[in-house]
Amino acid sequence: AMAGRLEPHLEALRRELRAPDPAVLSVLLALLAVAVTLLIWRFVQGRRSSRKAVLLLGLCDAGKTLLFARLLTGKYRDTQTSITDSSAVYRVSNNKSANVTLIDLPGHKSLRLQFLERFKAAARAIVFVVDSVAFQREVKDVAEFLYQVLVDSTVLKNAPALLIACNKQDVTMAKSAKLIQQQLEKELNTLRVTRSAAPTSLDGSATGGPAQLGKKGKDFDFSQLPMKVEFVECSARGSKGEEGDADFEGLEKWLAKIA
Repeated sequence: AMAGRLEPHLEALRRELRAPDPAVLSVLLALLAVAVTLLIWRFVQGRRSSRKAVLLLGLCDAGKTLLFARLLTGKYRDTQTSITDSSAVYRVSNNKSANVTLIDLPGHKSLRLQFLERFKAAARAIVFVVDSVAFQREVKDVAEFLYQVLVDSTVLKNAPALLIACNKQDVTMAKSAKLIQQQLEKELNTLRVTRSAAPTSLDGSATGGPAQLGKKGKDFDFSQLPMKVEFVECSARGSKGEEGDADFEGLEKWLAKIA
């Protein structure tokens, strides 16, 4: 008797399952989409949080090692050309729980790509240091190294934040960040054209490869890259000399933002 009374309700439930209400189905699909989005977001955030390194790159004598020392200790020190990497944890001044690992990489032509290869996968961000005083005579070498960084397959895939730090602004003859940006865009555009016919490397990284720098058919500018690129003017030595503080407030703010 009990089974007989429940049968109509069971039949109604079977009909609902066979032909669900469109409104209910829409809600279920929306919830599924939200769940998938959250899973993707957590995956991306997990990958990003596993990359804690900020790489200091640039040519020899650009001031990378002094910037490294000033950021960590605040003090001036005499430096020499690095032949190996140096690393240390940098803690954001107004948030001690936020930190990144600064890694100062050698700038010598025979070493820099070797060390970039070793650390690039761990990079959350890259600080590319430019000697603003010597820039005019070094522009081709600077652009060449930056080009090799930007077409690297790992760098393109991970798209770490990129800061061009225009160092040595305490010197009267230093070029402005705006001029440096304009000249680099021009040189990178020229390299893109000349490298398009170059043989590709086996892994397609760092030597031209199949990577397209910027947008095809348009003159190159930094806004075309997959990563966010910013420029700051700074001075590791400082306007008051060795006894004073460094002038790199913009760099510190940027590090706090990406930490």
